[in-house]
Amino acid sequence: MNTLRVQKLVLAAICLALCMVLPFLTGQIPEIGSMLCPMHIPVLLCGFLGGPWWAGAVGLIAPALRFALLGMPPLFPTGVAMCFELATYGLVSGALYARLPRKTAGIYAALIAAMLCGRVVWGIVRVMLSGVSGSAFTWAAFMAGAFTNAVPGIVLHIILIPVIVMALRRALPWLRDA
Repeated sequence: MNTLRVQKLVLAAICLALCMVLPFLTGQIPEIGSMLCPMHIPVLLCGFLGGPWWAGAVGLIAPALRFALLGMPPLFPTGVAMCFELATYGLVSGALYARLPRKTAGIYAALIAAMLCGRVVWGIVRVMLSGVSGSAFTWAAFMAGAFTNAVPGIVLHIILIPVIVMALRRALPWLRDA
């Protein structure tokens, strides 16, 4: 196994660990803690820094693993939909960033596209799961869950992710060309 692959594996493991821990920190913020979408941050970072496949795996595994270890998020339907949403975040952010110029605009374009694609996938999965469970998932529920209730998280991600990606790329030489 080459050095870069090991470094990306370690980065993915760190991001997965952050997916387990960050919800504890944001959960301490009354009223908006869950709206900050804390598990999304490490998955998006993994997409930018580790590539689409590692980030897709982290996104797919994180909600199910957190449920298995800690009982949250509830597995059905929330956790299942999150697995697909976060996997999409990782795949799209990593794939687009690899193809776009590695400039600030490229980071923002990949980030916003990943966030939109992930939310659409989340909505599609929720519609499919509502068919299985016999419950309704309306357009209003989609808009509220994907956008309205997630505004604090969306703003946080748009501010925080590009800054962290640029700082880590400057600080860690092996990430510059990865």
